[in-house]
Amino acid sequence: MDIKKAQEILEKYNKDVFHLQHAKVVSGVMRYFAKECDLGREEFWAAVGLLHDIDFGEYPDEHCVKGEELLRENGASDELIRSAMSHGWGMTGTPHEPTHIMEKILYATDELTGLIGAVALMRPSKSVQDLELKSVKKKFKDKKFAAGCSRDVIEQGAAMLDWDIDELIEKTIAAMRTLDL
Repeated sequence: MDIKKAQEILEKYNKDVFHLQHAKVVSGVMRYFAKECDLGREEFWAAVGLLHDIDFGEYPDEHCVKGEELLRENGASDELIRSAMSHGWGMTGTPHEPTHIMEKILYATDELTGLIGAVALMRPSKSVQDLELKSVKKKFKDKKFAAGCSRDVIEQGAAMLDWDIDELIEKTIAAMRTLDL
């Protein structure tokens, strides 16, 4: 599925500016990591990132379960469906455990992009361009800050990738710096 078709499907089910922006950020981060891992398929990785929360706006109580249905109805491949829905493993009713490097990166960075974005908004620049690891780490430890971003999932994702938390945060900041937001 190309990115234009993925965008059309996303917008069919999501109208909220926050959800659309989150999808764009995760998509860009996934594209960055596809290049970094030198695995090719940047467009596919970006589409997975764009569509990972397809159901969250209209069906938050059925997240990742309804998403599978919506993606199937819209002609998504089994690979795309499995990859996009794997980010909810252990938190939703999805049976898809992240196994591929792409799925592990999505799992690890979905929540982390929200935390990094929240930290960036607290800065005078409101940007990730001058954001440092220590600022994110400080807020990561503060469970009340961006409380909706699961630190447990972020830590589990880093472990899945065999990265320490600093490496995951640094790489995700670097990915977010490449985005045109």
